[in-house]
Amino acid sequence: MKQQDEMSVRNKQRRKEYSKKILFSLTAAALVTQSGPADAMEEKKEMPEVVVSGEKLITPTRQARETVYTGSEITGKGMEIQGVKANTSVYGTLDMLPGVNVESADSNGLAAEMSSVRVRGVRSSLGAMTVEGVPNYGGNPIGPRDYLYDLENMESVSVYKGAVPGDIGTGVGSRGGAVELHPDWPHEDFGFDLKQSVGSNAYTRTFLRLDSGAVPGTETAFSGSFSYAEADKWRGTGTLGPRFNANLAVHQPFNETASIKLWYNHNDLDQNLYRSLSREDIQDLRANYEKDFNSSLTGAPAQDIFYYDYNRGTYQNDDLMAALAADLTDTLSLTLKPYASKEDVEILQGVTKGGGMIQKRIRDIERNGLIAETVLETGSVNTSLGYHFEAVDMNIYSQNYALADNGLAYRGYGRMASSGTSYINSPYLKLAGSHGIFNWQAGLKYFHFQESDSRGYMSGPGPSYALERTPDLDRASTEYDTLLPTVAASSQLTDELELRAGYGKSFIRPYKYMPLVSLYSSNRSTFLAQGMNLQTLFDGYDIEESHAVDLGLRYTGAWFDLSPTLFYSTHSNLVCTVYDPRVDLNYDQFVGEATGYGLDLEMNAYLADGLTLFIN
Repeated sequence: MKQQDEMSVRNKQRRKEYSKKILFSLTAAALVTQSGPADAMEEKKEMPEVVVSGEKLITPTRQARETVYTGSEITGKGMEIQGVKANTSVYGTLDMLPGVNVESADSNGLAAEMSSVRVRGVRSSLGAMTVEGVPNYGGNPIGPRDYLYDLENMESVSVYKGAVPGDIGTGVGSRGGAVELHPDWPHEDFGFDLKQSVGSNAYTRTFLRLDSGAVPGTETAFSGSFSYAEADKWRGTGTLGPRFNANLAVHQPFNETASIKLWYNHNDLDQNLYRSLSREDIQDLRANYEKDFNSSLTGAPAQDIFYYDYNRGTYQNDDLMAALAADLTDTLSLTLKPYASKEDVEILQGVTKGGGMIQKRIRDIERNGLIAETVLETGSVNTSLGYHFEAVDMNIYSQNYALADNGLAYRGYGRMASSGTSYINSPYLKLAGSHGIFNWQAGLKYFHFQESDSRGYMSGPGPSYALERTPDLDRASTEYDTLLPTVAASSQLTDELELRAGYGKSFIRPYKYMPLVSLYSSNRSTFLAQGMNLQTLFDGYDIEESHAVDLGLRYTGAWFDLSPTLFYSTHSNLVCTVYDPRVDLNYDQFVGEATGYGLDLEMNAYLADGLTLFIN
């Protein structure tokens, strides 16, 4: 079975299909080129007015209709100064924030799912990422996909490292904080943005965006963008890319009180993987600094699992959302955000199992949901009541391939399970108000996840390797739920000085399914001999929970601003490795605990016109 040739043909077909999508998106944006006034129904953040000579890179932020600034926002300028890594990687934009540690396998932002990011010590894969509150996440690995967007299409990025506002769609959870991307919606006037970047290791990226401006008569505004990027790996053989991205957005005001926005994003990426260094390798980094996958085949399976073209991936993601906003009365408003998301991924990786084979991991994920919110604004209190619903189908499995003289030979499924649709139901309530120099807000969110059952299968003998029912690999339908309170308060002590405090509970639903399934499958007879099946191991899975407290100051002066924050957090039900004497094996269970504390410091100093000093 010539796996490499088949993948090459498929990639060419995908690029042809992709070119058609790009042409359609840009044609739609370019057809309308006349400008006119448009209703801009964006929510404006109210900040103390300070005249400065430089540009802010980070500012305090809060959700609409809240009164306490509990997050940090990276401005457009803050993203721009971080270079190419912040053009295609959301985590690349977060590197300047205190309390956020970003480590990437590559410096240009093109390496997907090969970063290590921690927010106050917690992995970002356990956090939330949204576009206008609509969640972005997947499985295997769990968590956000930070490589899907061209950040030129984003106006700013907000980060909540402690308590997470209830109206942010958390998806799998927010124990690692929450990131919210704010799209740069179609502009009122016609314009275009063209960028060409080149760099070391054959890095190249082309970005084009067109804005139609508001069409006279209908006031409809379009924007469309396209980008192409590619680079050689800085170590070893192979490339990161090609990466194609297309984005189309529409803003249609109906009148002064209602409008709809549409947003579509398509991302298509091919990449060769970087080889991880072992514990022994890092003992002598000088000798192993450029160690990577082999550039050619040797004929020995134990070595050819490290062939660079047997360690690569293809990633395709499509996301569509709409935002319908309407003022029902002078004090009552309604927002509806339906969305759909699809992920198709195939990753080849060499494994040592069976003397050496290639494993193909396949992800076919579809998510469809709705976030509905109504807000009542009175003289002293804003009340937000919302509901997040999502239906998700995650089909994640693996196939095995032997190394043959003419390529790769199919050897059946490594793991296969048929499952149904899982559901998220999450209502929330938020209250916010002000009294003199005091601001306060409180919220309560209920998260309920109903996970579908799963029927297990294993491949039979060759040559067909047909799937056979394996009841001990079944998993029962399970429900997980938790209550998530938040509370925050601030006091404007002077025109320049603000004191604030906050508390919030966050969570992450169970994860690390595939490692547990793989361990069980590899030691199936041992578990069965003890009367244990796969469900026995999953009975120890639970929701991880965290409680976080923040205490901070914010000083806003004429030529600098300063924002120190003390934080303390406790974490329970953490996944950790346990030893089971019944089977003499180690495996994951949710029984761990941890405590975290520290100090964040953000500072902008405006030294001169066009010159800002940033310290974290």
